Amino acid sequence: MNAIFTIILLVLANVFMTFAWYGHLKLQEMGKISNTPLILIILGSWLLALFEYALQIPANRFGYIGNGGTFSLVQLKIIQEVITLLVFSVFSFVLFNVQIQWNHLAAFFCLILAVYFVFMK
Repeated sequence: MNAIFTIILLVLANVFMTFAWYGHLKLQEMGKISNTPLILIILGSWLLALFEYALQIPANRFGYIGNGGTFSLVQLKIIQEVITLLVFSVFSFVLFNVQIQWNHLAAFFCLILAVYFVFMK
């Protein structure tokens, strides 16, 4: 149960972070923030990133084997990176209509290998 809770928190954290990093590009593309000063965009992104940290830190704390969790430090990092790229992929495919290319699939395959190797005994 701890592992599932950790992964759910990591997914939610990455959704907030993806919007903090890239959401302003979509808002700009839509003409919603075309004349907004960059400092306000940065502050808005920081506000979203605050929610990311509020989820990411507990995910790492609960998930870390040293705190009674399921995952080693390296496993937590690999899981987080895979989740980050999956969330970003969905974000870019849905909101920016990015087309899947062969190299995207090759990269996903490499991520699967990374997860396999990090969990290998």
